[in-house]
Amino acid sequence: MIDRTGLAEFLRRRRESLLPEDVGIPRGQRRRTEGLRREEVAALCHMSTDYYALLEQERGPRPSPRMIASIARGLHLSVDERDHLFRLAGHNPPARGVASEHISPGMLRVLDRLGDTPAEIITELGETLRQTPLSVALTGDTASLSGPARSISYRWFTDPATRACYAPEDHPVLTRVWVSGLRQVTTLRGPGSRAARLVDLLLARSEEFRRAWDAHEVGVHPREVKHFLHPELGALDLNCQQLIDPVRAHSLLVYTAAPGSESHEKLRLLAAATARTPG
Repeated sequence: MIDRTGLAEFLRRRRESLLPEDVGIPRGQRRRTEGLRREEVAALCHMSTDYYALLEQERGPRPSPRMIASIARGLHLSVDERDHLFRLAGHNPPARGVASEHISPGMLRVLDRLGDTPAEIITELGETLRQTPLSVALTGDTASLSGPARSISYRWFTDPATRACYAPEDHPVLTRVWVSGLRQVTTLRGPGSRAARLVDLLLARSEEFRRAWDAHEVGVHPREVKHFLHPELGALDLNCQQLIDPVRAHSLLVYTAAPGSESHEKLRLLAAATARTPG
């Protein structure tokens, strides 16, 4: 059963304890509120301000587990705080450990400071959990996807739009990278795991995947530079740096361009266009 009073009080206290700079929001000169505003938290949690306000006012519908998970990430909660939030909402907390999609507050703080850089946090299956606005501008809003399509490995073999984001000359090696990575995770997690179910889906849907899977390759790594294709800006050559959270099997991917290069200028233009976009 939902504890509306406890939920509302916990949300208010956590919101008031966060500073704008904690979550990558510039602090304006006229700002009087010490903590975050409701509309700022709502944006971080990918929900409407009205919906979030109802929760703090002990009103509205009971939030779903997915909504609670989104709030936990938006408020940068620790795992213990996340579990407490789930119980206040009347839900059982999700599993801890490597299967958890809860991002560590430390990794979120790093991501929040990358507002002018394409960056994303992904699971071991290539599922995007959080993106910077510039990442969305570069490859699309992959954090909002659901079902098997959340995984880049699945989209690569089933969605032509995913491949369109990458230069054709990179396609063969990327095919090997996604299949190799999926094989390693499947072996690690075992039969019946989400990775194993993803393999079964791809074996049934893609002849290309079946051929690559039969090669039994492991340890295939992406090239140092990834060649992206943007619909407006064209080709961008970006280096990818990876920060790994071994406890949760999450990775922070950060894409940068060599200073002074054409790709660096294109990223600057993309960032300026993203900043002008309402929302």
